[in-house]
Amino acid sequence: MLTRQEFRLYLIVAAVALLSWGLVQWNEERDVQIKIAENSPDFFSSGYYKKQMDSEGLPKNELLADKMLHYNADGSTHLEKPIMTLYGANRQSPWVIKAESGIMAADGDNLQLNGKTFINREPSKGVTALTVNTSDLRVKLSSNYAETSAWAEIISPPNKTSGTGMEVTFVSPVHLKLLAKVKGRYELDK
Repeated sequence: MLTRQEFRLYLIVAAVALLSWGLVQWNEERDVQIKIAENSPDFFSSGYYKKQMDSEGLPKNELLADKMLHYNADGSTHLEKPIMTLYGANRQSPWVIKAESGIMAADGDNLQLNGKTFINREPSKGVTALTVNTSDLRVKLSSNYAETSAWAEIISPPNKTSGTGMEVTFVSPVHLKLLAKVKGRYELDK
């Protein structure tokens, strides 16, 4: 038979064990909430727009998106339906790049465009119209360069060329290079 003093001691030990278990459970829930908060966007924008100017005060590029989410954990900016416009030094028609989604790296220089991606340049003085259909394009803004390992189609009416993998330089001299399995259809003037 337990004495009153032994019973009280067991009761205190049981209460301390129960309290310790409760504190451990509360701390684990708190850690999960903190981890969720760390991976959450720290700011967002609906109808995002950013314009970057060159040293002469002229537009260098513009970025437009339906929605933007910035993540503090890695500094990345996630974009829905981004439209990037790149202006050349010669002020001819700009290059317009549209994609389904995109991620701008924390450095503000590397843009990964995901899903179907369209590159377009309207005709202007001395420049023919050009359209590129591809997907998953990586753009380096500082050098006006883009590349993909996906299928790409270059259309400069009435000519069409397609292949797998592409490299593009958007500044003069403009350079488009298909890397593999290249096929083309060209129409010659008579």
